[in-house]
Parts: sequence; C-alpha cells; structure tokens
Amino acid sequence: MRAKRVNIYVGESDQWHHQPLYLALVEHLKAAGCAGATATRALAGFGAHHQIHTASVLRLSIDLPVVITAIDTPDTIDRILPELAAMIGGGLITIDETEIYAPAARDA
Repeated sequence: MRAKRVNIYVGESDQWHHQPLYLALVEHLKAAGCAGATATRALAGFGAHHQIHTASVLRLSIDLPVVITAIDTPDTIDRILPELAAMIGGGLITIDETEIYAPAARDA
C-alpha cells in the first residue's frame, strides 16, 4: 500500500502550550486520525545553529534532538501537514513516499 512518511525534527526542550512539543505533536497526530506515530530521542545531533547536543556523561544535554515519525495515507498526511508546520516553529519536517507492508493486518 502506498503511503507517506513524515519525520519531524525538534528539540527535547521545545514547548507547545506549556507541554513538551514532541508529546504535543504525538497527541495531535493521534487526534487528527493518524494511524500511528513514534517519538524517538536521539543520542546526539545538531541543527540549524550547528551546536552539537549529546547524551554524553561528560556533557549531559537537556535539549537532545527528538524525531517524531508518522506514516499514513497521502491524503491524511497532506491534510494534517499545515497543522504540524504551525506547531513546530523552527523545527524541520521531511516527507517521503513509502510502502506499507503489513502481512499480519491481512490475516486479521
């Protein structure tokens, strides 16, 4: 089945209405009817400001990168994309086409 994958890149300390942005995004994706979403905390990374954030013991960062990934039909992704963009501020969104292979879903 054809689908679109959205990756949303934000910082762990980013906020949306006094709530962690990554959590607000996951909740918004659920409320918008998205099939599923996952927020993954990175071990290290850098963004537009080129400052490296790391989970190193020597330099513990409180603003690690977080990637929220959602996969759904192209129609659903296209519908919710403006809402996601409005929420992330200076974050980054990437979108690519993908295929869903779910043999267990066909057996159910």
